[in-house]
Amino acid sequence: MSLQSYQTALNTTEDPRKTEYRLFAQVTKSLMDAENGESLSLQKAVHWNRRLWLTLQADCANDDNQLPDEVRAGIISLAIWVDKHSRMVLQGKADLTPLIDVNRSIMEGLAA
Repeated sequence: MSLQSYQTALNTTEDPRKTEYRLFAQVTKSLMDAENGESLSLQKAVHWNRRLWLTLQADCANDDNQLPDEVRAGIISLAIWVDKHSRMVLQGKADLTPLIDVNRSIMEGLAA
């Protein structure tokens, strides 16, 4: 089976919450690796995390999003915070740990 066939099958059979959890797990692992000086560079890991949160923010701002307004607003607020904190991390003025902690909290919610 080719990689493309596997990915197509995965996308058609995986529950959306599991997909979101898996993506958060991958991004969070890259942040943890960057924090430990492993694998991806700090800039790449932080940028990947920012892209994830920017995508969530855009999705929650869409009128077609079916999440409750309060949840959508909370995600948008977190995305704004992630963006600001990420800039501080890249400037060497903040630590990665809070970004990792927020992602882990989201993962716990998705796993419930």
